Amino acid sequence: MIKCYSWPTPNGIKIHIMLEECLLKYKVYGIDITKGDQFKKSFLRISPNNKMPAIVDEKGPGNKHISIFESGAILMYLAEKTGKFLPKLKREKYKVIQWLMFQMGGVGPMLGQSNFFNHYCPEKIPYAIKRYKNEVGRIYNVLDNQLKDKKYIIGDKYTIADISVWPWIIPYYQGQKLEDYKYLHNWYNNLNERPAVKRGLYILSKKQKPGEEIKMDKAAKERLYGNTQRDAGKMRIS
Repeated sequence: MIKCYSWPTPNGIKIHIMLEECLLKYKVYGIDITKGDQFKKSFLRISPNNKMPAIVDEKGPGNKHISIFESGAILMYLAEKTGKFLPKLKREKYKVIQWLMFQMGGVGPMLGQSNFFNHYCPEKIPYAIKRYKNEVGRIYNVLDNQLKDKKYIIGDKYTIADISVWPWIIPYYQGQKLEDYKYLHNWYNNLNERPAVKRGLYILSKKQKPGEEIKMDKAAKERLYGNTQRDAGKMRIS
């Protein structure tokens, strides 16, 4: 049994999709980031970075309990555990890993910042809005160009690279029109028809619908963007 501690954000959704694609037995526990669940000691023992998602596999390597945080690491772990969506041949494997890292280091952080400055920042900062809108456009162009003659990001095989990127392309507040990127748009719609993607997308959706505004009061914003977030790394988890 895999225990998944998550919330329906792009990083959470990618793990929900992977669990569905791999047909694993799992249970999802909602970590409501607006209420501060990510700062509870019980969660910090699993994810010391106070970020979701995280998983606990009761039958990890050597049939022993293991906990893993960081969504990219979780995808790699589940892929290797099941033998799915990550090629075994090194040349093909690292093609996938480099695009997974592209998502972790570029797509997620840049699209997340664009979303924040477009929608959640308490003051409008035109330079920041333009800066991140342009960077999102650059990233969309990179993906659009990569997908020009391919069904999936690395070719004809569906992999964790696709699973990691797809939830971030759900239209949020990124200042882009997906229709302007023909190949990326087609790829997005193609994956949207996968049964496991559809199932994974709506896990915890009663708590928060994908792509919709996160309802946050002043206290929630402080937890996510204020001193609580800043000081979380000092919290004792023993």
